[in-house]
Amino acid sequence: MLRVEQLDAHHGLLHAVRRVSLEVADGETLALVGANGAGKTTLLRTIAGGHRASQGRILFDGVDVSSLPAHRRVRLGITLVPEGRRLFPEMTVEENLLVAGRGNGEWNLGRVYDTFPMLRPLRKKRAATLSGGEQQATAIARALMTNPRLLLIDEASLGLAPIAVERVYESLEAVVGGGTTVVLVEQDLGRALAVSSRVACMLEGRIVLEGAAAEITREQVVEAYFGLKRRNGKAVQQ
Repeated sequence: MLRVEQLDAHHGLLHAVRRVSLEVADGETLALVGANGAGKTTLLRTIAGGHRASQGRILFDGVDVSSLPAHRRVRLGITLVPEGRRLFPEMTVEENLLVAGRGNGEWNLGRVYDTFPMLRPLRKKRAATLSGGEQQATAIARALMTNPRLLLIDEASLGLAPIAVERVYESLEAVVGGGTTVVLVEQDLGRALAVSSRVACMLEGRIVLEGAAAEITREQVVEAYFGLKRRNGKAVQQ
């Protein structure tokens, strides 16, 4: 479904994404992990059209979307849940959902409330009054209202209390189980490995480890995460 080819992205002089190539198959969940500043958010925003690529191509269903603006990519089925949620604070939960509604696809208010049951009693509350976990659930639900074929989620559990993380992931598992293709940026390695079919680890703008979640150990991910390599059986800084 998604193919990224030799992608570069900059923030001024900062080379944030360096020659990244990856593929995501239809129905797959890819966890994108790495330390702060590794380039994960920039990569997701570039795929979604919120950040301009310096070089390389982004193909969606074989079509080059590299030059398309974000709203055109949403119409094709690429939707981003941004870091920080970015809800309309003075609008209610339901208004935030309805503003993103697109067409008569499978995802509508009823299905969203069934998938995120904690939102149903909150539907008339202003987004600014919600807890962090409730805001994150609303942000993911709003993205689903666009009926995406590819859902990009940036930092699903960042800043949330453990109980809120649990509730968000319970709903997210239902989304994944329903066949939605997901690329998930996550700091919690345990969560990332548990929910994903494949894992890619970024370091200094590059993908340094990639493979099936069932075949990659937590130790391998941690070593890639911190830029370590093995010498005489011990992990040392590269």
